Amino acid sequence: MVIDDAGFDAIVAGGRVIDPANAVDAVCDIGIRDGRVAALAPVLPRPPGVTIHDADGLLVVPGLIDLHTHVYARATSYGVDPDRVALRAQVATMVDAGSAGAGTYAGFHAFVIEPARTRVLAFLNISFPGIFAFDRDVMVGEAAHLTLLHVPRCVEVARAHADSVVGIKVRLGGAVSGDLGLQALDKAQQAAAELGLPVMCHVGRPPPSYAEIVDRLRPGDILTHCFRPAPNAPVDDARKVLPSVRAARRRGVLFDIGHGMGAFGFDSAEAALADGFAPDTISSDVHGLSVDGPAYDLLHTMNKLLNCGMPVPDVVRTVTVAPARAIGRPQLGQLAVGACADLALFRLAEVALRFVDVTGAHRDSARLLKPAGMLRAGHWCDAQPRPWEFPRKADGG
Repeated sequence: MVIDDAGFDAIVAGGRVIDPANAVDAVCDIGIRDGRVAALAPVLPRPPGVTIHDADGLLVVPGLIDLHTHVYARATSYGVDPDRVALRAQVATMVDAGSAGAGTYAGFHAFVIEPARTRVLAFLNISFPGIFAFDRDVMVGEAAHLTLLHVPRCVEVARAHADSVVGIKVRLGGAVSGDLGLQALDKAQQAAAELGLPVMCHVGRPPPSYAEIVDRLRPGDILTHCFRPAPNAPVDDARKVLPSVRAARRRGVLFDIGHGMGAFGFDSAEAALADGFAPDTISSDVHGLSVDGPAYDLLHTMNKLLNCGMPVPDVVRTVTVAPARAIGRPQLGQLAVGACADLALFRLAEVALRFVDVTGAHRDSARLLKPAGMLRAGHWCDAQPRPWEFPRKADGG
């Protein structure tokens, strides 16, 4: 639909537009005005002076949303710069997954969210300090101490920052939740219920088990690290999806990739996909220990799933409309007239590249989504160098 036939600031012309939110998969033009989508049509008029971005032969998709990142840069040992990583991966929205809790969120908002050019949203950690000791040499579980899981303060801070807080984060498994185990999830769900927000729950090494965790999740809650390797994989020894996992999906639990440094295995992914179980959302879990591999960024993770057999439109859905709906921001991740003009352009190309998962297992690619540029609120950004596109065959790095 066209608002009017002139006055565009820019036109993205002739690309294959894939916009799952609006059931669009067609070659067409997109008109941009004042940082928003003004028109979408097979061919738009080109008034004098309009900037034309030639997308012939390219895929044009809504602005990407990375649902699981850690971008509390400089204040945490593992935080990465959201603008640097987002630009190289062509991501419009970075969602921090619990780096900050009630006691540290004011700093995160002032020093990261406000100055970032990239849109940054967040899951607030149920633990008061957030993830405070995550490093190569120091690992202390923030969900293992009951006194830190202070529901009233979590709710208070989330309400004070309702513009940016999209849910509550809790990490479970091994030393992260210690003897508390599922009690930490109970606290997170209590806070989330008061706020009317979802929980994003990290599944790590047992205990608790994958099944025990998903059995407790509510409709709209998000299980991240869904294709982690054993132990606590989503599939059994026969490579079939666990019954509790299927039951959780039927009642509306969402399953997110969250690659990171220890949470994506090709064996789990391929077995789940072969058994008809695809992820609801793809995310990178990019942080200081995964940004240089094996996760790198969202685009790298998307390409891994693409080469595991997910069709391109399904990959696009999992990084646009699906995460937008999961965090209650349906205005994002879509290209309807009036939407923010966040777009990403890609070329689907045959490229020889070795992908490596968190166990060291590798797969060789057949094709890649290669960046061709992006628009953030209508402003053009050139494609940036990606270190993962130039691996050494021996190690994928």
